[in-house]
Amino acid sequence: MPRRRVLGLGFCTGLFALTACAVGPNFHRPDPPQVSHYAAGADPKSTASAHGTAQNFVREAPFETEWWRLFQSQPLEAAIHEALAHNPGLGAAQASLRASQDNLRSGYGIFFPSVDAEVGATRERYSPVAVGPVGKAVPSSIFNLFTLSSSVSYVLDVFGGQRRLIEGLHAEVDVAHADAQATYLTLEANVANTVIAAAAYRAEIEATQQLIALQKQQVSIANVQAQAGTVPYSKVLSLKSQLASYEAMIPQFAQKLTESDDLLAALAGHVPAEYSPSPVRLEDLVLPATLPLSVPSDLVRQRPDIFAAEAAAHAASANIGVATAAMLPSVTLSGGISAATTSLDNLVPANGHAWSVGAGATAPLFEGGTLWFKRKAAVDDYQQAMALYRQIVLAAFEQVADTLRALDHDAQILAAEDEALATASQALHLVQTNYEAGIATYLDVLVADTQFHQAQLADIQAIATRYQDTVALFAALGGGWWNVGQDSGAALAR
Repeated sequence: MPRRRVLGLGFCTGLFALTACAVGPNFHRPDPPQVSHYAAGADPKSTASAHGTAQNFVREAPFETEWWRLFQSQPLEAAIHEALAHNPGLGAAQASLRASQDNLRSGYGIFFPSVDAEVGATRERYSPVAVGPVGKAVPSSIFNLFTLSSSVSYVLDVFGGQRRLIEGLHAEVDVAHADAQATYLTLEANVANTVIAAAAYRAEIEATQQLIALQKQQVSIANVQAQAGTVPYSKVLSLKSQLASYEAMIPQFAQKLTESDDLLAALAGHVPAEYSPSPVRLEDLVLPATLPLSVPSDLVRQRPDIFAAEAAAHAASANIGVATAAMLPSVTLSGGISAATTSLDNLVPANGHAWSVGAGATAPLFEGGTLWFKRKAAVDDYQQAMALYRQIVLAAFEQVADTLRALDHDAQILAAEDEALATASQALHLVQTNYEAGIATYLDVLVADTQFHQAQLADIQAIATRYQDTVALFAALGGGWWNVGQDSGAALAR
């Protein structure tokens, strides 16, 4: 075999070996925390029974993608689907995802040759004097010049910098996709919590209105007793003062309800004037009795914020390879062909043909430390991304642990509030009966009224908190987006 051919084959083999690897670290998915439960000690298996329901936490149970359906409320489902269809934040997340995908597609162009073409037409006046003195006067001439040229260049990805760049773009797509999923999950949870809060405000308004009706009866009885001279009129004034305090609470609850409805309108992508959500009552909601609980090692694969942090760390890792390759030589293959003629008719078969083929290598020799410190900055960015990833994982495990304990405590609190409400109701009934019979004072009635009202409002708040903490658990576990189907609203984020 001729020596040149052997050398050429060896060069090609070596070049292939170089292009088969890429500088910089290869990213490896971080290991999840090696724990078997979320909370200290052990995770609760079930909650106390309250309102006739005890919630059970089932490991590896199927996770409903549209988890809000477990509350069995058609108005709640309608509100969430309306938000999924029209919320502008989702549109922004989708646009960001599409932009990252388009950037990735554009990045693939670096693996293809760059081909350019140029066509030129000029009219020139040529003067021989411009090229130096001539022995004999030569007249100037005016002519047209038509040129056609084409060039091609191709950068060999010898050290894999271009591949690391594409790897980083892939990771940025993953970040945008996870951010879109997180946007959907946050929106669903916000709508559900707002609907539950609005239902609680309606219940508080109704409870206060009932108390106002009872208080008005007491004022009427006190007036009769005062006219009969059995009680001083100051007692009537005290009851009226308490009545006015209860009546002042109605506008406060009404304002909170209005704010909730306006928030639902904004989440659904509407202005308040054009959107009226269907009212939901607390008793219309069904508390899910069985709650899925992921294995801790699976949580890092299920929460979109963790996946986004992981993808951001992957992109930072790829950037180290890009910065490293920038410090090494780059090899470019190039070629070109051109033609020039004074007549447009003879442009293609012109006599002024020229062509070139070549290869070049460029190596940075002195950059004042710019490339070196750019690589150090890329390493620092990667270390920061990994630290942020670990922080987000810790926060996720904390959120799940807090929510599990909260649901257990919510049930205990609600059971106690139910007992307190039942006791306060019985006490109020007895005191009212005794007051009408004249064997109880107005102070007894006032105290019983206050206790009943406080117990009723506390019971409503405990019910709403239990519902909202259930929503928080679904959100903390990632909302089931990894089980998304084409018929799901969250599928739009795919």
